[in-house]
This record gives sequence, C-alpha cells and structure tokens, in this order.
Amino acid sequence: MRILIYSYNYYPEPIGIAPLMTELAEGLVKRGHQVRVVTAMPNYPERQIYQSYRGKLYLTESKNGVQIQRSYVWIRPQPNLIDRILLDASFVVTSFLPAIIGWRPDVIISTSPSLPVCVPAALLGWLRNCPVILNLQDILPEAAIHVGLLKNKFLIKLFTKLEKFAYQSATKISVIADGFVENLLNKGVPSHKIVQIPNWVDVNFIRPLSKEDNQFREIHNLKDKFVVLYSGNIALTQGLETVIKAAAMLRHIPDLVFAIAGEAKGLQRLQQECLNYGADNVLLLPFQPREHLPQMLAAADVGLVVQKKNVVSFNMPSKIQVLLASGRALIASVPDNGTAARAIKQSGGGFVVPPEDPKALANAILDLYQNPEKVKNLGYKSRQYAVEQYAFEQALNQYENLCYSLTEDAQVIKSTTVSKQEV
Repeated sequence: MRILIYSYNYYPEPIGIAPLMTELAEGLVKRGHQVRVVTAMPNYPERQIYQSYRGKLYLTESKNGVQIQRSYVWIRPQPNLIDRILLDASFVVTSFLPAIIGWRPDVIISTSPSLPVCVPAALLGWLRNCPVILNLQDILPEAAIHVGLLKNKFLIKLFTKLEKFAYQSATKISVIADGFVENLLNKGVPSHKIVQIPNWVDVNFIRPLSKEDNQFREIHNLKDKFVVLYSGNIALTQGLETVIKAAAMLRHIPDLVFAIAGEAKGLQRLQQECLNYGADNVLLLPFQPREHLPQMLAAADVGLVVQKKNVVSFNMPSKIQVLLASGRALIASVPDNGTAARAIKQSGGGFVVPPEDPKALANAILDLYQNPEKVKNLGYKSRQYAVEQYAFEQALNQYENLCYSLTEDAQVIKSTTVSKQEV
C-alpha cells in the first residue's frame, strides 16, 4: 500500500507523538509499504524550529525508507493565544501543498493533536478518493477546556465544530484507550467507526537493563543511589511541583535521589521550586538523546507518572508504556478514575496515589525504598504486561490490517460503481 501519515510531530522530536509516528511509519516501510509523512519543521518541546531546519519554507528528506515532507510553521517559545492560532493555521496552509503534489495514497493516517489538521486531511482524502484514519492521541477541545488552556468562547465553539467535522469526515477513528471510546460514543460517534489500538512501545529497544555498569548512573554520580525518575513534558497538566515537595520531605535520606529530565524552560521553573522548598536531592537534566533512553530508564529504581487533579479522565500518557517496558516499578500521582490509573492498576507494576498530594507520593516512594523486593516484583510485572499488551508488533499488525480493510472496501465500492455504470 501507499500510506500517507499526516502528523504535526515527527522525528527528530524526542517525546510525545513524534516517536510513535516515526516508529509506525518505519514499521510500515519494513512491511513493504510505501510511506510518506507530511509534517512540520521540528520544534517540540522547545517550541523553536531546530537550528538546522530554520529559514526553510519546505524541505523533503528521507529516513529509513520514509519520505518526509516538512513545511514551515509559525512558532513562538512562549505562545499567547494568537500565536497558538497562527501555529495551527500555518501548518494547515503550508502542509497542504506537499500533501497534494505527492503520490496518491491508498489510505491517510491523520493524528490529532493538532485538531485543525483534520481539514486538509479530509480535503486530501476527498480529492484523492481515499479513506482517512483519524488517530486520536487526545480529545480536543475538551482536554484544553478542562485544564483551563482554552477559555475563549468563540474558539471553544470553533474547535467544537472542528471536532465534530473531524469525526464525521474520518472513515475510521483509532483511539488509544477505552476512556476515548466511551467519550466518543457519548458524543454520538457510531461504534463501527471506532477502533481501539493502544499506543505501543518497542520492547526490544526499551528493555530491562542492569543498574550495574550503567552509563547514566556513572555520568550523574548515582552509583548506590535509589533513583526516582520523571522524564517527559513539564507542562501545566503535569504539576511537577508535587514531585519537588515530595522530594523535600525525603531529603533526609542521603541515598535517595530524584531525577527529572525535560525541556529547559520547564526545568528553570522547577529549579526555583527546588530552591523554595530546599529540595537539594533533585537532579534536573535536559532531554536525553533517544539512543540513551534505555540507559536512563534502567538507571531508575522507580518511574513516575504525574498529572494534576483537573486532567480529563481519558488522558493516557505514552510514557506509561515506556516505563512498563523498562521493567521498573511505577508510582502514578494521577486521578483515580482516569485511564492512566486504570492502565497502571491493570499492569500490576505500580501504585496509584492521589494527585497533587506530596505526602502521599513521598510515603509511596518511601515504602518502595524500604522494600527492595517489592520494587523487584513490581518491575517484573511491569515488563511482563508491556510485552503482552503494548508490544509494537501487535499495534503494527492492527494498523496494517485496518489499512488493508479500508483499501479493500474502497476497491469494492469502486468495482460496484463501475458495474452499475456499465449496466
């Protein structure tokens, strides 16, 4: 098949949707399919176009057999409301040219966020007469409204209409968790349109490694330390101040260290929090190159998943699959009724504590610190669950089969139309 992936984020961006879409595209190429990706100039999470991509309106490159068509986007490091609108609008406009001039796809996979991308993806599907799969990584604008990121009534109305259009125009909607299914059904989306395919992890790349002779531990002087790790986005929805406060409560334990890896601006904010609370047991680090990720995860005794109270229940951080695959115990400071909490409880690889409760988080970490056998057992269950439920090959099979089913349906419709015309 010829498969077009329409995704705002892609390699070399290190976190979020980018690694997932990169693995999906390259996995499909390995299966013998032709894949091209329409994407933006890389800018996440720093919100600045990467140095080697600046000053370009369009750029086409190839990586591991995938044709990557990049286009310029309006991006600002600290975007206001207008900047955010211009970001989405610029990608909608600039990305459509490379999308339409490339070869005709048999199927289009469009990821959301960004929600406005549903417009050029739907238009391209109509012009090229091919099915469109909408891959939902988040439900917008609901998630943004819930945490207070979107307050403008006009924009809420506009994005709500966009959401409705996205669901109506898509041939199929792939969702990453059961909470998404419930949400869409409640909005009147037909069940036959919805396919649940969990986000995945490459369990051959992310795997349990020994803490002994670990480069990450050596570089950062963590030998013989009990390491609690958070790696990922540092944004309003995470509330990592809770982690800093919990660390301050445990600073009397000399061999217990917290490591937080994230973007520079988020780290600057957390540095001030560390000073405010006297949390001198927190190590703040920049994002690690993807090839170093297995070593960083293996350096941890415990991995953290953190959300604020007001995060919508269907939110499912992709870091959960990664932490489980690394074979480490998890502690999740997340809403108990949410999809993230449900996934961690089902895995048997960790604990869920109330969000924004530093004392509960500190107590859970202390419990694991004092019970190394429990840490080991949780880590074993984490890895086992990741291999059984989140292995990349399983997800790749599902996406490939979904694409095949839609292209076969399209061929049947075409054949039927031709037959009727002949009659």
